[in-house]
Amino acid sequence: MFLDPIYFIIVGPFMLLGLWASWRVKSTFSAMSQEPAKMTGAQAARLMLDSAGLQSVAIEQIGGTLSDHYDPRSKVIRLSPEVYSARSMAAVGVACHEAGHALQDAHGYAPLVIRNMAVPAANIGSNLGMWMFIGGMLFQIPGLVWIGIAAFSCVVIFQVINLPVEFNASTRAKQQLVAHGIISDYETLYVSKVLNAAALTYVAATLQAVATLVYLLFRASDRR
Repeated sequence: MFLDPIYFIIVGPFMLLGLWASWRVKSTFSAMSQEPAKMTGAQAARLMLDSAGLQSVAIEQIGGTLSDHYDPRSKVIRLSPEVYSARSMAAVGVACHEAGHALQDAHGYAPLVIRNMAVPAANIGSNLGMWMFIGGMLFQIPGLVWIGIAAFSCVVIFQVINLPVEFNASTRAKQQLVAHGIISDYETLYVSKVLNAAALTYVAATLQAVATLVYLLFRASDRR
């Protein structure tokens, strides 16, 4: 499949978009890390959480580069070293974005609830869907082909649901950063550059998943 020229025609442009988006995140984060902020990423996220009454949500430092995330099961925000302890626009933007997810969780934000429910199915679809499709095509088992497509569809659904979740978390972050005086109205420009670059990676991932599903449907229909 991955040697099929049709695959690269349909999916290839979005793979390239994903690579460019990943590069842009790193370069934008590096540039905005040079813009100073009043407090560290961890301090900004702590202030945002405490002001919302979420003192029970912990903030931890973890290894890795831009490995920042919110764990809804443990109610913990985990920040990479360059976000946790740095006093920069990039750090407070990323940290408060993750705090935005904690606020979504606490307020029962519907898209986040649906996204969390979709995670198991998306994991199965991501790990097994493509292999079932390939196996069905190789051994000419139409039922397995369509089961694989159905499984991979869960990945697409997850990615589509994830978009409003990520955009909303960024909006919450920018609002809270200004409301608490961590950044000025003008400095939202710096934070927005980092968050918009990150948002592009989610858009690229969604488009790539949709394009892959289109390819699978095309190949299944063509074989039939």
